[in-house]
Amino acid sequence: MAPSGSGSVKRSCQRVLYWIPVLFISIIVCWSYYAYVIQLCIESMGNIGEKVVCLLAYHVFFIMFAWAYWKTIFTKPMNPSKEFHLSYADKELMERVDRGESQQELLRRIAKDLPVYTRTMSGAIRYCDRCQLVKPDRCHHCSVCDKCILKMDHHCPWVNNCVGFSNYKFFLLFLAYSLLYCLFTAATDLQYFIKFWTNGLPDTQAKFHIMFLFFAAAMFSVSLSSLFGYHCWLVSKNRSTLEAFRAPAFRHGADKSGFSLGFSKNLRQVFGDEKKYWFLPVFTSLGDGCSFPTCLVNQDPEQPPTPAGNNSAVKNGDNHPFPAKPLRESQSHLLNSEKSWPEHDVGEDKEKHGMP
Repeated sequence: MAPSGSGSVKRSCQRVLYWIPVLFISIIVCWSYYAYVIQLCIESMGNIGEKVVCLLAYHVFFIMFAWAYWKTIFTKPMNPSKEFHLSYADKELMERVDRGESQQELLRRIAKDLPVYTRTMSGAIRYCDRCQLVKPDRCHHCSVCDKCILKMDHHCPWVNNCVGFSNYKFFLLFLAYSLLYCLFTAATDLQYFIKFWTNGLPDTQAKFHIMFLFFAAAMFSVSLSSLFGYHCWLVSKNRSTLEAFRAPAFRHGADKSGFSLGFSKNLRQVFGDEKKYWFLPVFTSLGDGCSFPTCLVNQDPEQPPTPAGNNSAVKNGDNHPFPAKPLRESQSHLLNSEKSWPEHDVGEDKEKHGMP
């Protein structure tokens, strides 16, 4: 019992330590609120009109930033649904069979009816030993959360949460509004920061708050702008941070642009179809997180060439046809400008109607 008790204490201590970066950010934000509202606007600004405008604009940025940050932290990451978990009988069978081809044969049978199209770099079915499930496309196991996370991007210590399908939009808005918050703070504080160095401010404690506020806002603006720009690029390419470092592997091989549908559709996959909700931290991402439409660039060399714009079918080792653009009904409107793959052979349909 002792090892179990010590392990529980260790995990509790780790959970407390994981909140330290969030606490640090919260303290910085609370201090910046006091420094800007009290020391800069109320104590240092003499023009009433400037004071009112700055306070109103500042609170808009502050509220949106805090809202997005809260949603990023406390939105639980989504895990694979039950259909991807192994049944009790399959788990027992997995324990009995040897690792290697026998296990892969069993996994191919299990994954045959699942919307799974990516593979490991060696071409094997992606399986998680810890969670005992077949990994959905773009799903990865987080060692910190000790769970498989749908469309995992990364585990962010600054929000003490995994950034994935359920909160990736919130994370992007958090970066955007925190950048706007810092830029606005630095821009409106600049003239008073200059007065600090030219001895144009009265000798009060507001001087030091104004100085450090400008340094903090400028420093965070630089780091946030690079991070936000990088994630905007990822959204435009429909990639996660993990996929940017290692391209997802399909049956025909690795393809870094396998999930890219074009800039507009890539953007809508994260932010949704209704533009009025794009800038609000409310969940509007398309799909269910378990399957995603793809646009395969490199077709399977064993398949005959198909005309541009048509969908081809790729077969796995079990001769089970898989469409080149896998998607569920909830995502079908993403590709409404393209033909959907046929559910039955065209020749059979013609014979049914007596056509030559």
